[in-house]
Amino acid sequence: LGNGTELSNRKMQQAVDNLWRFTGELFLADEVDLSLVEQGIAVDPRELQAEWQRAVHTALLDSGLQIPQEAAFRSGGKQGLHSEHLGPLLAEMQYLQRSHPGLQW
Repeated sequence: LGNGTELSNRKMQQAVDNLWRFTGELFLADEVDLSLVEQGIAVDPRELQAEWQRAVHTALLDSGLQIPQEAAFRSGGKQGLHSEHLGPLLAEMQYLQRSHPGLQW
């Protein structure tokens, strides 16, 4: 879509610009992550960052999209700290479980 129409490029660039500040949290390791690494169950997410950045930067540039300048990094999602924008989405996602405790698919 980045190499598509002017409109599709603009929309894709807006999406990348809006979401880029959250990507740093992909590579933060909390106590749970580190415990899983110690047990040999998971890889340390910090070890994936350089390769991820290379792949994503290449894909964005190949798609005619600009890599956003480093913006204020938003973190805390793993600790349940979310911005106000997530409230309605969480409410919708939790509705079924709260309405029908113990529900299974």
